[in-house]
Amino acid sequence: MHNTIYEQSGGSYTQVGDYLLPDLLPGNEESAVGIWGRRHARWLRQNRRVTYTNLLTTGKLPGYLTEIDGQAQEMFSRLIEQYAATEGITEQLKAEDQLAWVGWMNSIRERVEEIVLSELVYC
Repeated sequence: MHNTIYEQSGGSYTQVGDYLLPDLLPGNEESAVGIWGRRHARWLRQNRRVTYTNLLTTGKLPGYLTEIDGQAQEMFSRLIEQYAATEGITEQLKAEDQLAWVGWMNSIRERVEEIVLSELVYC
């Protein structure tokens, strides 16, 4: 390929099928963004378009979403443990009555999910 002005200024191309596409955004590597980060990205894209576009064009979006995902996952785990302890859901209950334990834990998970969504993801 010919040395283009874009290549001379430090740019590179990626071959996709028969086409060479310029690598316009820095950091094209995939980052591990979980469910909380993906939900936040969707919310940003729909409700905060300017913020989403700024993060995307500066290449900061993957790191930002990974950070939100980590915070949300930590908050989710911590709150589940706290709610279970507060409501007296123990391993003994799990051993004695699994169905009741599953019902309580599902109730706790749903409440905690709503808290995490409202506090971190949709704000």
